[in-house]
Amino acid sequence: MRPQGSPEELERRRRRGIELLKAGASVTEVARRLGCSHSSVILWREAVRRRGLTALTAKPAPGRPPKLTAAQQRQLPRLLLRGATTWDYETDLWTTGRIATVIHRTFGVRLHRAHVGRLLTALGWSCQKPERRAVERDDAAIARWKRYRWVAVKKTRSA
Repeated sequence: MRPQGSPEELERRRRRGIELLKAGASVTEVARRLGCSHSSVILWREAVRRRGLTALTAKPAPGRPPKLTAAQQRQLPRLLLRGATTWDYETDLWTTGRIATVIHRTFGVRLHRAHVGRLLTALGWSCQKPERRAVERDDAAIARWKRYRWVAVKKTRSA
């Protein structure tokens, strides 16, 4: 399993380990100080012995590169803040399906709705559900009922 940290942080850790070994620290001592396994320190030492210090250089993080570039990801919130009606939708409600369509229209990139949700979370957006209320709702009548009728109907504590 890959350890936590950016590739650059992991490279600094490996280089620090080799420095400690060259300074005379034991493999066990280096592993304890850096918080890694004994075998990792041995692997670093052998890699440096065979290929030199270039063997410790940072490697890119594994995984598929994102379909949207960093610039496109920065542009996406501005596109969404215009509102869904700007993109010819009847309501101003954004769904992940609608956002996926806007991404495809604008950037030519097809994303699954689930991935759009993860992308929005990474951009700091959160899921919002519209509050459902009846069109016939009368807030003044509800307030009156709560104030006068509810007091009369409400059960009281029995003695």
